Amino acid sequence: MKAALTPRGAAAMPSISVVAPAYNEQEVLGEFHRRVTEVMIGIGCAYEIVLVNDGSRDTTLQLMHALRERDPHVTVVDLSRNFGKEIALSAGLDYTKGDVVVVLDSDLQDPPELIPAMLEGWREGYDVIYGTRTVRDGETWFKKLTAKYFYRIIKQVSRVDIPKDTGDFRLMSRRAVEALSGLREEHRFMKGLFAWIGFPSRPLPYRRDPRAAGETKWNYWKLWNFAIEGITSFTVAPLKVSTYAGLAIAAFALLYAVVVISKALLFSDPVRGYPSLMAVILFLGGVQLISVGLLGEYVGRIFNEVKRRPLYLINRLVPSELDGSFSKREEPGA
Repeated sequence: MKAALTPRGAAAMPSISVVAPAYNEQEVLGEFHRRVTEVMIGIGCAYEIVLVNDGSRDTTLQLMHALRERDPHVTVVDLSRNFGKEIALSAGLDYTKGDVVVVLDSDLQDPPELIPAMLEGWREGYDVIYGTRTVRDGETWFKKLTAKYFYRIIKQVSRVDIPKDTGDFRLMSRRAVEALSGLREEHRFMKGLFAWIGFPSRPLPYRRDPRAAGETKWNYWKLWNFAIEGITSFTVAPLKVSTYAGLAIAAFALLYAVVVISKALLFSDPVRGYPSLMAVILFLGGVQLISVGLLGEYVGRIFNEVKRRPLYLINRLVPSELDGSFSKREEPGA
């Protein structure tokens, strides 16, 4: 049953936090700030722009501090090193103060001009309004194809209903952000965590733009590892597949053994030797190694989680002047 909505009123004007992790984004950061600021001024609400430096090696951090000196609406969260986009995004969410939070990519592939449309969804009573990509401009056909099927596969195997063709671009209410901040697992697949918290949600279809400037930091190897992270974080289906494959192979091997023995006893048919034996051994060895590898992926995640390390460490925090009425966590990254 669909949850009943409680409209917040057509004139409701929340304070807004815009969160953007950045890693080596010196070419686009100024334009990102300009476009987001124009949108926020057009809305006419109190706002802040939370910029998270994820261990950049170029002048991204210097640009963030320069923007903060000119604009008191900017918060700079400088992480102690590169922790990866998922954790950088989590750090940014931890230091937001707004009544609603908008997650944006700093490369401007997700247009900030859609924030007013997302705000209308919030006024209707939704806690999460997530952007669904209808078109992905500026990306190769192979990336589009693999992304399409990745989202469909994980939607089928996951215990959580993860929307198709949906990235991090979204608007969330304060209670959704607080619920998300309570999930402190180290292996973070944010698209799954966004879906896991639930709350009334609806999509906002949009055309995803190419990068405004700079180059993507995601190569195919990183995307492959990201896909494995997502699947192993939200489903044990690979372990089940491994179990069923083992059972099927064992049953087939038993039947084949019965056939071979029967032919040898009843028809004096010689048992084929080395080539068939090597093929079977190599096949079974490959299946076993794959199964052990899958098991190792899950055991490795358990190993990392039980250490209970903080998700991130802050090198320096320069907050905006937006007044937040809720309390922060005493230990950042805890």
